[in-house]
Amino acid sequence: MRSETLNIAGHDFHVVVAGDPSKPAILMLHGFPEYSGAFSELIAELQGEFFCIAPDQRGYGQSWRPAEVEHYAASKLVGDALAMLGHYSPDTPVAAVLGHDWGAAVAYGLAFRHPDRVQKLIVANGVHPIPFQRALAAGGAQSEASQYINWLRADESEDKLATNNHARMMGIFSKHMDMSWMTPERLAAYQTAWGTAAQVRGMVNWYRASFLKVADPGVPLSEADLPNLPPHLLHVPMPHLLLWGENDTALLPECYAGLEDHCTDLTLQTIPEADHWLMHQKPAEVAQHIRSFLTR
Repeated sequence: MRSETLNIAGHDFHVVVAGDPSKPAILMLHGFPEYSGAFSELIAELQGEFFCIAPDQRGYGQSWRPAEVEHYAASKLVGDALAMLGHYSPDTPVAAVLGHDWGAAVAYGLAFRHPDRVQKLIVANGVHPIPFQRALAAGGAQSEASQYINWLRADESEDKLATNNHARMMGIFSKHMDMSWMTPERLAAYQTAWGTAAQVRGMVNWYRASFLKVADPGVPLSEADLPNLPPHLLHVPMPHLLLWGENDTALLPECYAGLEDHCTDLTLQTIPEADHWLMHQKPAEVAQHIRSFLTR
């Protein structure tokens, strides 16, 4: 693995790459509260067969971390990823885009808006906006599990997350999850990537910029309260693999209920004894599912 700096529209983005650039490329997009290091175990499994590209996304790690919420609109986040595809695979579509957590939102955006640049879509414990908004609005278990979103959107949440050596951040990271993979050395690397409260602001701005709405538990939102999500604009036309750690307590199975209605070719693969952090917990198994999907 090696690190590179890619300039996009005058701003620097940190990118980890591994493998032979002549081999099929996979763009790997992390979520909250990770960074490119989210894929270190998976890259070790796949770099012999694929060219792996794992950036610190906007607002994270060593990449550009603007303070203003407007810089985190979905179109801008997708634009970053599209620029990376243009740099690393200018002449052909990449073999796959892989998105985890918030990275899935960007991966879906590429699939919706730029299907000519992506041969296959892989999502690991991430959500399509239509089923997810439905679950968030229902006032049920997912609404309750997602109350942290409103907390993160509140003013000065970044200050609370950075206080006491990121104790609150680690609490969100680890709540009801298996964190046996988080060694002291890895935690130190994450804390360095998170940085100061001013830097953490970029991470939580992804939540502040999102149009999704979260119902209070037991109080469903009405259709009139919800954002307009036209299905014809949010269709996945390429083969799509959804990998799901069955023990995830942040994203529940209702998040992907009805996903097949928005996909031309969907494969669902659940992974027992894994949760939201499946790529750290079961990297060999995740890699094998990806390998099988991309070579079938």
